[in-house]
Order: sequence, then C-alpha cells, then structure tokens
Amino acid sequence: MKDEHIDWLIYHLIEPTGPVTIDDLAHKSGLDPATVTMSILRLEKNLLVEQCEGRVRMLSFGESLIQCQVRYDPDLPYTIEHGVIREKKRSDP
Repeated sequence: MKDEHIDWLIYHLIEPTGPVTIDDLAHKSGLDPATVTMSILRLEKNLLVEQCEGRVRMLSFGESLIQCQVRYDPDLPYTIEHGVIREKKRSDP
C-alpha cells in the first residue's frame, strides 16, 4: 500500500471529537504500529494532526491554518509549542 493511501486511512480513523492512541489506530486499521507511527509523523509534518502524551488528535481547520502561519511566517511575534502559545524570544540588535 502506498504511503498516501495509508495516511488517508489513518487520518480518517482519527475521531474529530477526541484523541486516540497509536495502538488503537493500528488495531482499527489492521496495520502494524510502526507503519501507523510513520503515517502519523507524515500527517503531523503536513499540519493535519498533533501528538501529545502518546495520543493523536486531528487538528481543526483553524488550528491547521495557524500552525501553517507559525511555521512559515518568520515575522510573527509568537510560536506554538505543544498547544501553548508563547512569545518568541527576541534577539537584541
């Protein structure tokens, strides 16, 4: 199975109402946990899901857009780390 098909399957097994574990996703999908983990890493890289304390949750559309802006706009005065908005450290000229 191609990576994109695995990612599509895993993404759609994540409930939008709450987080799920890698083991739960492996059980639901019939895939081994290592394959699910690699899929989650790709989905996370593409700002579709977030992992925290061993659980995976789907990002809302708004969260995904904000994460994208934080990642690609170097002029923003804040960053998001593990779901917490923090002011960026400024370097003095």
